[in-house]
Amino acid sequence: MQTLNLPAAPLRIDTTNKKPRVFDVIRKKFVALTPEEWVRQHFIHLLISLNYPQALIAVEKLVLVNQLRQRADIVVYNRQGKPVLIVECKAPEVPLSNVTIQQAGRYNTRLGVSHIIITNGLSTYCLFIHPRTHQSRVLSEIPTFETLNAPPF
Repeated sequence: MQTLNLPAAPLRIDTTNKKPRVFDVIRKKFVALTPEEWVRQHFIHLLISLNYPQALIAVEKLVLVNQLRQRADIVVYNRQGKPVLIVECKAPEVPLSNVTIQQAGRYNTRLGVSHIIITNGLSTYCLFIHPRTHQSRVLSEIPTFETLNAPPF
């Protein structure tokens, strides 16, 4: 798999079958090791290193958008059970664009989070969405779990 611009992650990879699989510490099972999954698993481990509790992270969370069943790659909840962060992961060869932001934005119409991250493992962008004005701005770094609920003014 391609080297990413994310911290190294202690991934467990199984190659006993012909198709490689990686252990997802959130879902607690091996899943197919695709390029997008490679990015997702590295990003999950980055969140854990930033003190995001594993119990408050959901992977491939079902989100109903206009009665269509879609799945957000990663959703993080606060300690009160409210979603506060969406992470949309793409394979490294997929360029990040407004289409990627719009995809995460569609999930956010249902979830109402304050932060959206898009990443392809090579580039990562974090947006803060103001709760009242819905104006967004790019942050220079990914917030830790402790600072996630504090507005970055």
